[in-house]
Amino acid sequence: MYKIIFIGTPEFSVPTLEALIADRRFEVLAVVTAPDAKIGRKQILTPPPVKVAAQKYKIPIIQPADIKSLPLALGERGQGVRVDVIIVIAYGQIIPPEILTLPKYGCLNLHASLLPQYRGASPIQAAIAAGDKITGITLMKMDAGLDTGPIIAQTKLNIAANETGASLHDKLARLSAKTLLQYLPGYLAGKIKPKPQADALVTYAPKLTRQSGRINWRKSAEAIERLVRAYHPWPGTWTKWDGKILKIIEVGKKNLPINKYKVGQFFLHNDRPAIQCGRSSLIISSLQLAGKNVLTGQEFISGYKQKIENC
Repeated sequence: MYKIIFIGTPEFSVPTLEALIADRRFEVLAVVTAPDAKIGRKQILTPPPVKVAAQKYKIPIIQPADIKSLPLALGERGQGVRVDVIIVIAYGQIIPPEILTLPKYGCLNLHASLLPQYRGASPIQAAIAAGDKITGITLMKMDAGLDTGPIIAQTKLNIAANETGASLHDKLARLSAKTLLQYLPGYLAGKIKPKPQADALVTYAPKLTRQSGRINWRKSAEAIERLVRAYHPWPGTWTKWDGKILKIIEVGKKNLPINKYKVGQFFLHNDRPAIQCGRSSLIISSLQLAGKNVLTGQEFISGYKQKIENC
């Protein structure tokens, strides 16, 4: 039985952790995850999803503020419990060299793209926003770089035409677990040799912030429609309207061949709110003014029709 340390934090990591726990070929010795954090308007101290899952299975939990402060039992070779392999998925911190070299078979990472495409923190959103038809999961052996390690295996997944960041997140979370169980035994048995990434094909998907979601209406309607789907639910897409932040929750799938308004201008189209983009226009299906409830486009018109007509 291979002895494993699991490192991960968000909901994305949970299916992989549970798959390892359920497989009798592996023993999860401990889970390393982020500290509990204050969440929401009420700032309620909340444990990360991986901690909740580990508690359910009574697995020891370590929550270092900095991964470098991981206990000596995990940070020094030849001391403490034997660790065969460390599995990392969506942890959020760079793993230092002293941890990378700790386990017998190294540290392995599951990344939500077909590396070397979309190294970085937002590969799921990047794939949808770019209009890619295929994405997937990469299992790699970690090195000191950011998503630069040699590839053990990759599993591909088709991106649906109506895919959102949320739906693709869930599909890739499940695929991560499947990919690990399919290829980890072969790697540990020496049957799979990691292969270097093709550096000439590298692209990046940097960490997103709220500001990342501000819509540039000079882009085409097609590109903005993809962005709205890609950034749902995080970081969300928004614009400024009537001096307030207006969240764009959902837009129509078909572009309007309308190019007669000023870029970024709202207008009415068949009693529905629409907006002029750099090329073509979009129907706004649902939206939310700051401090207000989410409204359908028709509901929004009933309250703000005059402002839209006069803008």
